[in-house]
Amino acid sequence: MNQETAMSKLRLRNVAKHFIAPRTGQLTTAVTDVNLDIETGEFVCIVGPSGCGKSTVLNLIAGLDTPTSGTIEANGAPIVAPGADRGVMFQDYALMPWMSVHDNIGFGLNYGTPGEGLTREQREKRIRHFVDLVRLNGSEKKYPHQLSGGMRQRVALARLLANGPDILLMDEPLGALDSQTRLILQVELLRIWGETAPREQRKTAIFITHDIEEAVFLGDRVVVMSTHPGRVKAIIPVDLPRPRSEHIRADPRFGQLSDEIWDLIRDEAYRAIDGTEAPAGPKATAVEKVE
Repeated sequence: MNQETAMSKLRLRNVAKHFIAPRTGQLTTAVTDVNLDIETGEFVCIVGPSGCGKSTVLNLIAGLDTPTSGTIEANGAPIVAPGADRGVMFQDYALMPWMSVHDNIGFGLNYGTPGEGLTREQREKRIRHFVDLVRLNGSEKKYPHQLSGGMRQRVALARLLANGPDILLMDEPLGALDSQTRLILQVELLRIWGETAPREQRKTAIFITHDIEEAVFLGDRVVVMSTHPGRVKAIIPVDLPRPRSEHIRADPRFGQLSDEIWDLIRDEAYRAIDGTEAPAGPKATAVEKVE
């Protein structure tokens, strides 16, 4: 893919973020020299060892924080603050415990800018659409404490989509789920995202995860980050056909891609745990060049 296309949905150029520790006053570089183009309708996953700045990059794209240097653009316009064109979904659901499924999904429509200009009937129709989309029919009147973890994440996803953002920013949204539910929701997420639709009709998605196989299963490309400081180490094109089902995990190419990504982060992942070096292993070769 041509990374210099003028039609990129998102463009990050020479992005760096520095923090000053409040107690010591020490300057810490969270990420540096991040360059990335993401096209309309792409599903891009970002992986890397703990502390590599994955969430920092997502927060900068969301406008929840500002880069120390460099530029971030969405549709050619600089990102300087949060905006309705970008929706964020976190690992902890962030549902309103006093609100029903129906009201959580409709929160932005009823109390925020996404609902401006819509009649009550139009808002209700939109809420019903996303209740149907995430298959929560019959649970509209339930409260978050009455739902399983998987159902809560479906509510959070429906709320995100109901607000109508062009860009979906997801920070380990499946990380707190048990392994079986996580596998099921990976398939569901691709369905809800619109995997079978033409690319120009899909949302653009950036998905942070620690799970390499999850990244390969979901992504069109996987951005691999390194740490100390955080930077883009490689970009792996995922050349697996869509739509994807759980059976694609048995494809030899799926295993090759997973191994390739692991080889890129294994040394830093071992050091992040206990400071030791990883056992010797083969090195990855087939990656996009990162300028």
